[in-house]
Amino acid sequence: MAVLVSGTISARGIDRRVLGRKAAIVLEALGLAESELSLSLVRDTEIRRLNRAYRGKDRPTDVLSFSLREGEFGGVARGLGDVVISLETAKRQGCENGLTLAEEVNRLLVHGILHLAGYDHETSAPEARRMKRKEREMLRRIAEWCMQEETASKRRSKRRRKALHALGR
Repeated sequence: MAVLVSGTISARGIDRRVLGRKAAIVLEALGLAESELSLSLVRDTEIRRLNRAYRGKDRPTDVLSFSLREGEFGGVARGLGDVVISLETAKRQGCENGLTLAEEVNRLLVHGILHLAGYDHETSAPEARRMKRKEREMLRRIAEWCMQEETASKRRSKRRRKALHALGR
């Protein structure tokens, strides 16, 4: 599996390597571990341009998904698609909903990947509920991984301190 994280904007608290690992966790849980995903972090101006060009909506949005598995050549490559997240919109939405930027980006990441996996909240109310349940499940998996990583990091720090103490530093 390959997850490529790129973008035209960066933000404090958003580690691209960690974001790539979170995407991989979601892909694995969805049975898409062999897929390739591109994730782009952009400004409102860029996502507005994409939203206008591909959806006919001349306004910024939070996340867009572009599937590589649809259309005439959809089954040819391992590529799942592209997820594009506006960090500016994510920051605004996070503030409005009492979430940190990282929490909102996690939500948008999961939402975008679910669209690529075939979920679509806009088709019907039952499908919207199914997608929301899956979104919560994926966010729980990410939270569990984050807690495990934090515990492992604390253990590594403790071992380093002991080693330095043993060396007399």
